[in-house]
Amino acid sequence: MTHLLFVMALSSDPSGDLCDKMKALELFLQDQEDHKEYCPDLEWQQPAIETYREKLESQLPKECKKEE
Repeated sequence: MTHLLFVMALSSDPSGDLCDKMKALELFLQDQEDHKEYCPDLEWQQPAIETYREKLESQLPKECKKEE
């Protein structure tokens, strides 16, 4: 349900670039999932969605990157 609220909030903002906002949301949610899966014991405070919008990259610490 929270995911839907994020999408609704992003789509109702006529200013700004919708593609960047959607990418930021995708990264935000992926970081949540990756943290739970790959490093749940690592203490990490997820930054606000605004940080993702500015940087458009994962905000997980290097110690918590999935192995490829």
